[in-house]
Amino acid sequence: DAWRAAGVNRLSLGMQSADPGALRVLQRVHTPGRAVQAAGEARAAGFEHVSLDLIYGVPGQSTDSWRQTVLSALSAEPDHVSAYALGVEDGTALARQIRRGEVPAPDPDLAVDQYEIADDVLSSHGFAWYEISNWARPGGPCAHNLGYWRADNWWGFGPGAHSHVDGIRWWNVKRPATYRAMLAAGSSPAAGRELLTAQDRHVESVMLRVRMAEGFTVDDLPGDRVEHLRRDGLLENADGARLRLTRKGRMLADAVVRVLLWDQATTG
Repeated sequence: DAWRAAGVNRLSLGMQSADPGALRVLQRVHTPGRAVQAAGEARAAGFEHVSLDLIYGVPGQSTDSWRQTVLSALSAEPDHVSAYALGVEDGTALARQIRRGEVPAPDPDLAVDQYEIADDVLSSHGFAWYEISNWARPGGPCAHNLGYWRADNWWGFGPGAHSHVDGIRWWNVKRPATYRAMLAAGSSPAAGRELLTAQDRHVESVMLRVRMAEGFTVDDLPGDRVEHLRRDGLLENADGARLRLTRKGRMLADAVVRVLLWDQATTG
C-alpha cells in the first residue's frame, strides 16, 4: 500500500525461466511457479502494470522448454515482458562452471532461435516489441525504459541507482548500509559522476535509439552506410522519415551501431 500511495504503479518480477533445470543453471532459488503466483498477488494488490523478466540462451534449455517458459509467463497475464540473452560475466560462478566444463557455453544460434520464438509467441498474444528486449500490450510500455532509451532525464534512488540529468550522469554507492549512513549524515550517496560531452551524448543517443521500434532519424548519420544496412535487410522504414531495425537487424543491433558510428567511436 505504501508503494502504491507513493505513486509506484509497476512491478517487475524476475521469473527468468519456467524450466527447473534452467533455474538451477542460473542459481535462482525460486520455483518455476512462484513468479507467476507473485504476478497474481501484485495484480490483487492493485498494481496497474506487472512485468515479467525472462532469460533465453540458458545452457541446457531446449527451444520447446523455452516456448513453454514464454507461455507460462503469459499465463500470469502481465502487460509487459522482457527477454534478455544470457550474458556470462567473468568472475561469476557460471563462468567458472563453463570454464571447468561442468556447464556448456551458451549457443548463440540457439539464442537467436529462442529470441524469435519469444517474438512470435508474444506477438500472437497481443504484445508488440518496443525495444529489442521488451514487449508490451497497448498502454504497457515502461515509462522509465522509454526515458532511458530516449536519453531523457531520470533520477534514480536507492543503493546502486544511476541517474542522468542534462548530460550529467551519476551513480549511488552500492552497499545499503553505506547508503543509509550517508543519508542519515545529510550527505549525498553518490559514488561517482561523469559529464558527457556533446559527442558522447550523440553517440549514446544513436546506440540507444537504434534499439527502439519507434525508430530513429538518420539526418546526421552517413547516408551510404544507412543504405548499405537497408540493402542488407537490417533496417526498414518506420513512421515518416524514421528507420528501425528489422527482426534480422535486431539480432545484429551491435553490428548495426558499429557500422553507423565506427569513425565517431574511434575518434570521439
